[in-house]
Formats: sequence, C-alpha cells, structure tokens
Amino acid sequence: MKDEVDRLIEAWRRERPDLDVEPLEVLSRVTRLARHLDRARRLAFSARDLEPWEFDVLSALRRAGAPYQLSPGQLLTQTLVTSGTMTNRIDRLTAKGLVLRLPDPGDRRGVLVRLTDEGRDRVDSAMADLLEHERDILAGLDSGQRAALANLLRSVVAPFDNHAAQH
Repeated sequence: MKDEVDRLIEAWRRERPDLDVEPLEVLSRVTRLARHLDRARRLAFSARDLEPWEFDVLSALRRAGAPYQLSPGQLLTQTLVTSGTMTNRIDRLTAKGLVLRLPDPGDRRGVLVRLTDEGRDRVDSAMADLLEHERDILAGLDSGQRAALANLLRSVVAPFDNHAAQH
C-alpha cells in the first residue's frame, strides 16, 4: 500500500538522486499524522465547545487530582506558554465558568487555579471523545504494533522533552 509520502519520496529521488531522503520516510509521515491528530483533537474538543488550548489547561488541572488545582506557574510548566498567555487563558476560562481563581493559602500573594464542576465535566467528556478518535486512528495496528510504535516514538521525542525540561 502506497501513501502520499511514498509519492513525495519517489519524486525527490527522481529529481535529486544526490540527496539521501530517508529521513522523509519517517518524519514526513509523523508530520502528516500530526495534522490528522490535530484535526481529530479539534473535532473532539469542538463537540464539547472547547478550543485545544482550553483542553490543555483543563486537562492539566484534571490530571493534578482532587481538588484539581495548580498554581499559574505549574500550569506554565505543563502547557509551555508564556506567563502573559497563561494569564489571558485563565481569565478566559474563568469567564466561561470552567475554572476559579483562589487565594493560595501557602503564599499570600499567590493564586491557585481550580477546575469547576463544569470544567471537570467538559474535560472528562472531551477526553473520552478524543480517545475514541485516537483509537480509530490506530485501529489498523494490533496491541504489539502500537506498543512498538510508542517505544520508537518515545526514543525520538524523549531527547526533545528532556532538553526542554532542563531549560
């Protein structure tokens, strides 16, 4: 079975036989898969009236466990956005009734961001929808193939994640 990347590689090999295009065989597929995943995420989240960035913040809070709250700094670390962007996102989620800003009992100047019941329900539903879409994407692979693919991708992604965590 051929895919669009096979056609792209054939064309480059024909036009530039002097280039080793082997990286394209993997990374062009990863790029195309990322586009399909982004589309699946947007579909899953829009069904719950959420933007992808809203899901990212709400899911970070949900993963924190009860009482589903984090400091803005902890949210920055998990979502990889700037402080100003996070402040804007918290403001918008607060206006939608999905999170609350609470005083931090451990820091008089600090605040904590906590999921509301509505926020928790929305992120839980969106997560269930997302997993359904992602299962469909992986349907052609058996469990061993999925595990092997996950391990291979981890080997490629981990150095980037570990580098980002150090800086």
